Amino acid sequence: MWQAYYAVRHFHHTFKRQLTVQMMQNPQILAALQERLDGLVGSPSGYMESLPKVVKRRVNALKNLQVKCAHIEAKFYEEVHELERKYAALYQPLFDKRSDIIKAVYEPTDEECEWKQEEEEELTEEMKEKAKLEEEKKDEEKEDPKGIPEFWLTVFKNVDLLSEMLQEHDEPILKHLQDIKVKFSDAGQPMSFTLEFHFEPNDFFTNTVLTKTYKMRSEPDESDPFSFDGPEIMGCTGCTIDWTKGKNVTLKTIKKKQKHKGRGTVRTVTKTVPNDSFFNFFSPPEVPESGELDEDSEAVLAADFEIGHFIRERIVPRAVLYFTGEAIEDDDDDYDEEGEEADDEVS
Repeated sequence: MWQAYYAVRHFHHTFKRQLTVQMMQNPQILAALQERLDGLVGSPSGYMESLPKVVKRRVNALKNLQVKCAHIEAKFYEEVHELERKYAALYQPLFDKRSDIIKAVYEPTDEECEWKQEEEEELTEEMKEKAKLEEEKKDEEKEDPKGIPEFWLTVFKNVDLLSEMLQEHDEPILKHLQDIKVKFSDAGQPMSFTLEFHFEPNDFFTNTVLTKTYKMRSEPDESDPFSFDGPEIMGCTGCTIDWTKGKNVTLKTIKKKQKHKGRGTVRTVTKTVPNDSFFNFFSPPEVPESGELDEDSEAVLAADFEIGHFIRERIVPRAVLYFTGEAIEDDDDDYDEEGEEADDEVS
């Protein structure tokens, strides 16, 4: 029953979108629509203005009810945050064990390593034996690796959103990344979450943990309560990285020639300038008290918030699936389906 319902709903949704595309390709319809839109410019509440006064009064009462709904919704999301905190504590022992396996602190048992393949992926005994021999041969040819080498670096390289931030000079550093943890704010404190990047001792910086804290708000804006759609990130704070001398990949040294105005002589000066690096992630633009930012800073923060949310919601909980690529394949399948729908609409 439910499958039939969703199939019918999907058909109507697709049909309506196809019809809309066809209509938008008709010049006469577009011209009429443009004329209609021109008439509405500056008067978005034209319909409201046409209503009798007694009806407008009642609509205002409905809007006041809607504001109260927004405040109740805010309380709902506060409780959701508390649930997140509760379940984070339940997940953490599993994430800690994951980290121990990656770092070679814990060697999983044969039982823990057994993974049943799907039926279509099951191999014959002969194929299994052949694969086993090939793996043993490979293991003999190289040193026995500890844990899961370059686990988090591989995750980063597999995810477009993160790989776009990576530079070649970042990779040797991220090979030392051992774990990423999410910590939620304590009960009764302003809503926030912190991403903790745990590193093993390395030659690049002395920090063992790099942090990024995202401050959130879950209450309607008094000036625009109807825009409330759940908690939103309001700002973020990075941390100071204690770089080893000469290892700071967020800066680069350039040589620039300068000509003396009077004597005409030329000299070469050395300047230190910002350099593209993933580690700029820990130095986000500061949001002034006024809340006003220039366009570039707004764009940087918008991307930053998206990345922070993605790491918290997807990467940390499902890290192994991004390491193997299975989560990427799922994302690609969803994208392909949307693409097929889009192609159908245009045809």
